[in-house]
Amino acid sequence: MAEAILEVRGLHKHYPLTRGVLFRKEVGSVRAVDGVDLTLRRGETLGVVGESGCGKSTAARLLVSLERPTAGSITYRGEDVTRLSGRALKAVRRNIQMVFQDPYTSLNPRMTVGDIVGEPFDIHPEAAPKGERRRRVRELLDVVGLNPEHINRYPHQFSGGQRQRIGIARGLALRPEIIVADEPVSALDVSVQAQVINLMARLQREFGLSYVFIAHDLSIVRHISDRVAVMYLGRIVESGRDSEIYDHPTHPYTQALLSAVPVPDPRARARRERIILTGDVPSPAAVPSGCRFRTRCWKARDVCAEEVPLLAVPQRLRGGLAGHESACHFAEEKRVVAPTP
Repeated sequence: MAEAILEVRGLHKHYPLTRGVLFRKEVGSVRAVDGVDLTLRRGETLGVVGESGCGKSTAARLLVSLERPTAGSITYRGEDVTRLSGRALKAVRRNIQMVFQDPYTSLNPRMTVGDIVGEPFDIHPEAAPKGERRRRVRELLDVVGLNPEHINRYPHQFSGGQRQRIGIARGLALRPEIIVADEPVSALDVSVQAQVINLMARLQREFGLSYVFIAHDLSIVRHISDRVAVMYLGRIVESGRDSEIYDHPTHPYTQALLSAVPVPDPRARARRERIILTGDVPSPAAVPSGCRFRTRCWKARDVCAEEVPLLAVPQRLRGGLAGHESACHFAEEKRVVAPTP
């Protein structure tokens, strides 16, 4: 098993809710991320999935130190990133880069592609000598499938898929070890999504990258991920290898998500059981007691409101493919997607 290069333990991010004008008083907090544990190993892709508003993007910003956590630790190769600042934090950021969701708003419209991709070299001049930067930028554009001759063009002169390739090239500029991709294909057409996913898979092999791949499309996550973590209302509710999560889900929320994945085969679609969740996702400013999913769960009992389920391997499921971590008092395997013939 490959070594763990990024470990997240007890990660919290709470945003205070205040009241008053002159004398502001804190009356509560939005618990966007509320106790997340993750491990990323060298050369693997960890997929993080969940509904919109579950805290995925907030977790991504915490991983690259765009925001500071309220509590918890993010350990990169044995060093707690949350305790770093100044030059030490700058050095770590070189090895942990990010690809953003919107390929247009993440690029400065007043800068050329050459300036955008080459900007990391201005921040980290030790990564490339000044005379070599333009050549390095051309090489990066070629690596992501863009014409190096377009180095002087502006973002508006490219398509959505091409703009995302520019974002990927910028993320690769400093030769990082980890790339956090926050829904990098959700704003793209389906055909372009496949091209970008295949590009990221190729770059991972060529550069030995490790990905934290965040998305709400489970089919895309399965295509690229080695392990998957399912997130709900600020917490991880189930995690395991991709085959365990997709073929042997044990948490009711994961089962509901999988039942909503489009199935192209009409015969398989007819055999699938559709799970319709009732109610809305609770507000992260007023999370339910006990299990956070209990207000929408068909298995909910009194114990679900009284005790917080731990993310652990259920004793009765150990030894099989369903024996992976699940935060449910009544975790049990339920095949939702019909097996491929």
